[in-house]
Amino acid sequence: MTDNPYVTLSSATSLDGYLDRADPPRLTLSNDEDFDRVDEVRARNDAILVGARTVRRDNPRLLVRSFARRARRQVAGMTSSPWKVTVTASGELNPNSAFFTAGDTPKLVYCPTSEAARIRRRVGHTAVVVELGKDVAMTDLVADLADRGIRQLLVEGGGTVHTQFLAANLVDELHLAVAPFFVGDQRAPRFVGDARFPWTSDRRATLADVRQIGDMVLLRYALSDRFARHDAEDHYRLATKSLAMGMS
Repeated sequence: MTDNPYVTLSSATSLDGYLDRADPPRLTLSNDEDFDRVDEVRARNDAILVGARTVRRDNPRLLVRSFARRARRQVAGMTSSPWKVTVTASGELNPNSAFFTAGDTPKLVYCPTSEAARIRRRVGHTAVVVELGKDVAMTDLVADLADRGIRQLLVEGGGTVHTQFLAANLVDELHLAVAPFFVGDQRAPRFVGDARFPWTSDRRATLADVRQIGDMVLLRYALSDRFARHDAEDHYRLATKSLAMGMS
């Protein structure tokens, strides 16, 4: 059986742990420097996953913004941006949303078997619809992605997807960027919901890095034994790239 993809979960929150405000317009948490950091993380992954609620609420494009990073991926024989992946229980997806229309990278929609036919009719040829039984389990989803050749997966939200991946112990690395303000509204979406997580007061997550990014702070946690090897390989790739650029 193919190893599961290396999973990085990336999120920005307010100081009190919210992902957004309760009512429109959408709340901007990150600053320009942090957006650029996330763009680099996207460029290093094979696929980006968001939940269907995020597709509906935020209408994200999920593309690598930097021309240089897109070009680097293409030189390496990859699509200019990572594959787009979403998961839905209801099938309520707009085929005209940016998830489907922006970019020419492959798109995957994971869903229960009961909704598959309806979703295929709705999205047409814009995406591959993958049915995963009565209920969609994230363990089955990442196993299917591995079978499709995905080796590095970036999970970008929202809170329900965060909760499912973390509670299932599928995340190798967590990036949590904290914005310097409060939301203070219990109606607003939170970073995670209620669940039994592997990391408790008796099993604390390992803090691997803390970095100031303008007026924000990035907390980087190692959540699996795979982190150290992957981190070393990332540093090697970046050092090799820098050396090559210096010699060109």
